Amino acid sequence: MKILFVICGEGLGHASRSSRLARYLKGFGHECHLASYGKAYEFIKNQEEFHVTETFREVELDGENGYFSLSKTLWSSKSVPIALARSLKHVRNLINEYSIDLVISDTMYAALTAARLERVHSLFITNQNRFATASDNNSTYWSVLGKVIEKYLEIPDSVIVPDFAPPHTISGYNLEIEEGDKDQYKFVGPLMDIELSDYSFSNGTIFASFGGEPFKIPMYGILKEIAEERPFQTFEVFSTSDGLPEASDNFRTFGYVPDIYEHLSKARIAVVHGGLTTLHEALLFRKPCVMIIDPYHPEQWNNARKIEEIGAGIILEGDKLTKERLNEAIDKALAMTAPNYSSLFAEQDGKHNIHAVIENMEKTG
Repeated sequence: MKILFVICGEGLGHASRSSRLARYLKGFGHECHLASYGKAYEFIKNQEEFHVTETFREVELDGENGYFSLSKTLWSSKSVPIALARSLKHVRNLINEYSIDLVISDTMYAALTAARLERVHSLFITNQNRFATASDNNSTYWSVLGKVIEKYLEIPDSVIVPDFAPPHTISGYNLEIEEGDKDQYKFVGPLMDIELSDYSFSNGTIFASFGGEPFKIPMYGILKEIAEERPFQTFEVFSTSDGLPEASDNFRTFGYVPDIYEHLSKARIAVVHGGLTTLHEALLFRKPCVMIIDPYHPEQWNNARKIEEIGAGIILEGDKLTKERLNEAIDKALAMTAPNYSSLFAEQDGKHNIHAVIENMEKTG
C-alpha cells in the first residue's frame, strides 16, 4: 500500500513513534510518505530515511515560565479554522499526488477529513480522548473539547492506542471508552523498535529531557544549579531548542543526537516530562523517572500517575517545583528500581499489531 503519515509536530513523541512504524512497514514493502511541521519535521528530516513533506500545524502550543498555558495556546491558535482548512487542502493534495491508499494520522484531525473526502482508508493514532489537568480536572472546556474529539474519532477505520492493553495502559487515565465504541479502539502496544542488546548499560549519569518546546528551557536552569552542587554526578541534558544553560564538566548539553538511547542506557535515572513515548522508553530501559509534570498540560499528569502507581517514578508538579524538591526527588529516584515490563513489551508489539490491522484492511477492502 501507499501510506501517508500525517504527524503532529508539537514535541517529538509523535514523530518518534510514527517514524518507527513507517520504518517497520517499509520492511513489508509498503511505500511510506511522511508529513509534519516544526521540530518534528526537522527530526524526521534529520533521519534521512523518509520522504518527508512540511505541512501546516493545526494548533500552536504555547507556554509561560516553562509550562503549558491554555490561554496563550488559545490566543496563538485563534486562527484554528483557517489552519484546519489549510491542513485539509494540503493533505488532500498529498493523497492525490502520491495516489495514497491509507492515511495514518498521528493526532492530526484535518487528515481524517481529507481521507474521508478522498475516500481512502484512515487510522488515527492517539492515547487520549479525555482531557484533564492536575490543576483543573473537570472544567467545561475540557468536556467540550472531549465531545468534539469524539466526533472526529468516528471517522477513521480504527483508533490506534499505542499503549499496553488494560489494565497495564500507561495512558489509561486519559481514555474514556464507551462499551459500544470498544471495537473501534485497538490497544496495540507501545511503538518501539529498540533492541536492548544493541546498548551497553551502566548507571553513571542523570539523563534529563523535558521535550522540544522552547518554553521548557527555563526548567534546565534549576537542573544546572543542582548539578553545580553535585560535582560527583554527571548530568546529560537534551533539548532541540536554543537556550540551554552553559555546559560544564558535569553538566553536558546536547541538541539533536542520532541515537539518544546510547545516553539513556547509561543513565541511572531519567528526569523527564510526562509524554507517553518518553515514559515508555524509560520503562523499557528500566530507568526510574523524576517526572516534572506541567500542571496545566491536558495529558501528561495522567500518564505520570500510572508510572508512579507502578513504582517506576516520582511526580513533581511543575508549579511547585523548587531546587530543594527536585534535589529530594532525584535522591528518591536514585534509590528506586523500576519494574520489569520486558515481557509486556515483547507480547504487545505495537508495530506488529498495526501491521496486522493494515493486512486485515487490505483483505477486506
